Amino acid sequence: MANQGAKKRRDENARHMRNLLYLIIACNAVYVVVRMLVFHSTFTWKNWVGLCVTSIAYLIPYQQLAKMAAPAYADNGELFDGGSDMGTGGVCGYLHDVIYITSFVQLTSIISGKFWYTYLVIPAFGIYKLLPLLNMLLSGGSEGAVEDEKSRKKREKMEKKASRPKFVKTRSK
Repeated sequence: MANQGAKKRRDENARHMRNLLYLIIACNAVYVVVRMLVFHSTFTWKNWVGLCVTSIAYLIPYQQLAKMAAPAYADNGELFDGGSDMGTGGVCGYLHDVIYITSFVQLTSIISGKFWYTYLVIPAFGIYKLLPLLNMLLSGGSEGAVEDEKSRKKREKMEKKASRPKFVKTRSK
């Protein structure tokens, strides 16, 4: 009965990674069949480069997610940890986004090469997320230190209230 949560997470992660692998294989198969076989007359070296770029864009995030989802075992072979939860946000969510954007770009680039510009969303989002950090580093973080009188009094009042001892009423029999 012990480690039921870890076993459940291990199984969910394995199922999730298998589904991601099926998505990647399906997108590559559709691209190869439709672009190389059906539209073979318009297939150029740029399409080969696109296939290589999308393959790399699948490979790197998938490997990172596989490392995150990998279960950990103790020395005696007992399941210690079921791996990271693949449903969480943060880096895990961003890696999923890269895989989904890549599949979108790969499939829609069959229709038009202009869909490759969709890849610009990834670095644009990275810049958007890093911009506040860069602003804080460049400004030295001193602008947020100035506090007006009203907020200072409110903060002091809250600190004073938090420092008071709390009593619990009990019933005596």
